[in-house]
Amino acid sequence: MSETVNPAVEAVRQVVQRARAAQAIADGWSQARVDDVVAAAAWAILEPGRNRALAEQAVADTGVGNVGDKIRKNHRKTLGLLRDLHGMRTVDVVAEYPERGLVEIARPVGVVAAITPSTNPAATPANKILNALKARNAIVVAPSPKGRGTCAKLLEFIHAQFDRVDAPRDLVQMLPGTITREATAVLMREADLVVATGSQSNVRAAYTCGTPAFGVGAGNVAGIVDETADCEAAAGRIVRSKTFDNATSCSSENSVVVVRAAHERLVAALEARGVALLDDTRKAALQRVMWPGGKLSGDVIGKSAREIAAVAGFHDLAQRADLRVLMVTESDYGAAHPFSGEKLSPVLALYVAQDFDDARRIVQGIYNYMGAGHSVGLHSTIATRALELGLRLPVARVIVNQAHCIATGGSFDNGLPFSLSMGCGTWGGNNFSDNMNVRHYMNLTRISRPIAERIPALEDLLGPFFEKHGR
Repeated sequence: MSETVNPAVEAVRQVVQRARAAQAIADGWSQARVDDVVAAAAWAILEPGRNRALAEQAVADTGVGNVGDKIRKNHRKTLGLLRDLHGMRTVDVVAEYPERGLVEIARPVGVVAAITPSTNPAATPANKILNALKARNAIVVAPSPKGRGTCAKLLEFIHAQFDRVDAPRDLVQMLPGTITREATAVLMREADLVVATGSQSNVRAAYTCGTPAFGVGAGNVAGIVDETADCEAAAGRIVRSKTFDNATSCSSENSVVVVRAAHERLVAALEARGVALLDDTRKAALQRVMWPGGKLSGDVIGKSAREIAAVAGFHDLAQRADLRVLMVTESDYGAAHPFSGEKLSPVLALYVAQDFDDARRIVQGIYNYMGAGHSVGLHSTIATRALELGLRLPVARVIVNQAHCIATGGSFDNGLPFSLSMGCGTWGGNNFSDNMNVRHYMNLTRISRPIAERIPALEDLLGPFFEKHGR
């Protein structure tokens, strides 16, 4: 009796087969050829008219974020990644270490399955596509159902640019038909590498699919403002970060922990920039609107502060043209205090700490609930405090005196790689703690040649131990 073939499963397998055939062609390309194809894919989204079309469709399809910031994100993240990749060798020999007798050769991983979220339906796929192409891979994107139309338009633009440089279109594809969990699961099993950005359920599915995978941790960033901070500058950075694309970024602050000595100055500076501090009655009303039944409502995700105020019935705030952020005071954390978690909207929780040590303790408590491994913000003039946070908090990044969501994923004024996928280390349930970059999309083959033998004397290595403890 013949086995019944599931048409949806077969369609995914055919996409992967075409990707493998295209990748076999790319495997033989020179560095110059690879870079030409990467440039073509980058120009597909960087060209201003196409960028705007993608941003407009993203907001129309998902209802998340705003067009202006998505245009800036598409441009900035793609341009920054293109800068990071410029001149980088990813073909043949990429590094030599004569003193160690080692040569490193870059090799593709094959077919990449890219799981992408609705919050960035153009920028995140573009980032993964450029990294995959630079490493001579093929890539198949699994967008969110709401982001399908934007992803399809992005691929349409990329394929048109591929035609200009005579590159196979099947190097970049997306799931066919309706986007379902089942189709995504098949893609992950059939691919050679999975790179997953988005919900923690998607990340867990990636890690358990049987294919090597990189996934990201949960966002829930806290920022500390200490007593030495320039509160005007800190407030400007926080509002810029919290309002960018209506706080859809996992790197957007969800809590601000201010040392008591700076509390009044910071609140005044925030209020001057359109932040409305709610009283307890309105805090309770907002909580009911944001977490009906205990789950964050889609009615607030990626919406503006004025839209959220209208939903909550705060009609006076909804009419304020300058309203940018809603803020509530909080003193605890955990499931019983939902404002201590990720909100994906321009809503901030404000904690007041007695001193810097207390601020660090509060952030630790927040991350024990949600957000461990991601990053922490610090606004301070005391340089050693960043080191203290890096040594003691469960974070992969300490972002000092910067607009957090702009800086964490790489910026032109810091040294982090441009990325929209933040590894959170074992703290966040991840197997890496970097900003995901092209090195995660390649294999390295190492040639080892003999060098002059160097055998250390036992006393050189264990002498101090022997002197302290005896033999």
